[in-house]
Amino acid sequence: MKVIGIVVVILVLLLLVLVDKKHIHNALERLSVYWFRLAFAFLVLFAMNVAGGFVGIYVPVNITSGLLLAILGIPGIATLCAFAIFL
Repeated sequence: MKVIGIVVVILVLLLLVLVDKKHIHNALERLSVYWFRLAFAFLVLFAMNVAGGFVGIYVPVNITSGLLLAILGIPGIATLCAFAIFL
């Protein structure tokens, strides 16, 4: 396991040395956008869970629901509501 970790670290460092800084900046910017979307998805899931608690609908707050909401956006909210109502 240590060997795999060391190899991954070496490959990442080698990639950082060989790739242009502009490409690294663009990749990190895209990654930060996805992290923000995931964090906002969990905020929306929490709000849906609190609001749904008043009417008896439970929306699970887990990584799968967060990723679904972060990737799909508004259709993800509709999907989660449909799962909560019909399942």
